[in-house]
Order: sequence, then C-alpha cells, then structure tokens
Amino acid sequence: MPRMPRPELADARQQGLHNIGEAARQSGVSAKMIRHYESIDLIPPPSRTFAGYRLYTDADVHRLGFIRRARGLGFSIRQIEALLGLWDDRSRASAEVKRLAQSHVDELAEKIAEMQSMQRTLQDLARRCHGDDRPECPILEDLANAPPLQGGSLSIPSSDDARDEAASFDDAFERRRVRRMR
Repeated sequence: MPRMPRPELADARQQGLHNIGEAARQSGVSAKMIRHYESIDLIPPPSRTFAGYRLYTDADVHRLGFIRRARGLGFSIRQIEALLGLWDDRSRASAEVKRLAQSHVDELAEKIAEMQSMQRTLQDLARRCHGDDRPECPILEDLANAPPLQGGSLSIPSSDDARDEAASFDDAFERRRVRRMR
C-alpha cells in the first residue's frame, strides 16, 4: 500500500488522524506504552507528519483499546499477539480464540490458588508475631529460614515475563497517575 505524503499536523487532524497524545487519551493507553507496543510490533509503525510526529488512524486507536482491554484481563504480550492475529483474521475459527481464553482462565485459577496460599501463610505469620518492642519476629524468622532452591540456582524470568511485568507495572503506574489527575 503506498504511503501518503507526510502532512503537517493540522492537515493530518483534518484528515481524522490523531497525534500520540490524542491516541493515548482516546484509547486509555499511555504514550509511553503506545511507543512500547510499536517497538514490539503489537501495533504497526504509524505514519508521521513532516515534522516527524506520529499519526494514528481510528483503526490504530481501536487496536490500542483492544490491547488495553486484553492487558486489563491479564493476557500476556505473547497471548495478545496471538489474539490480535486471530482478530485480524476474519476467516478464523472461534474455537482457537476460546482455547486461548480458556487456557488463560486456567492460568489465572492457578495464580489465584498460589496467592491464596501466600495469604494464608502471611496471615498465620502475622497472627504469631507479637508486634511489640521484643526483637523476636516469626515473620522475619520464616523469611530468613527459606529452604534452598532446587538445583542451587536462581530462577531467572524469561524476557517475555520481564516484558509483561514491566508493561504491567507501567499500566498500573499510569492508572494511578490518571486517578490522581482527576
């Protein structure tokens, strides 16, 4: 598809295009995350004005909203890539979408069970701690007596895990920032 010539920002707005700030406001995705999603190819590279400003179409803003909603439901970047591929493929079978969603539901159930176990452990430790001037603390004793890791090595998260964690942190930070602005 041939690229249109680089317009000035005012001309681009008249054509219904959005700068990154407008795309961020309309989609609920921060400008920082929009640039990140662009860098990892979740959204196509935007066209640019003569001065180099990014320009987004209504379809781009809609895609960003899709990504925001998927992130809000806890899908990983890899899962979102797959969902976007399915969304773009109008001849897809919904069975694949359902399989992906059900797999995510199963992962969430496992994480919830792990978190509930952590909560029970911490509640028990907090209940046993006197919380007074004495130096003895069952919480610190438990943390200090952690069993050694199997194989003696640290577990290093994959780059996808780290990228998802960074994106989740950025998403949470942006939500807090927006709430404070209101």
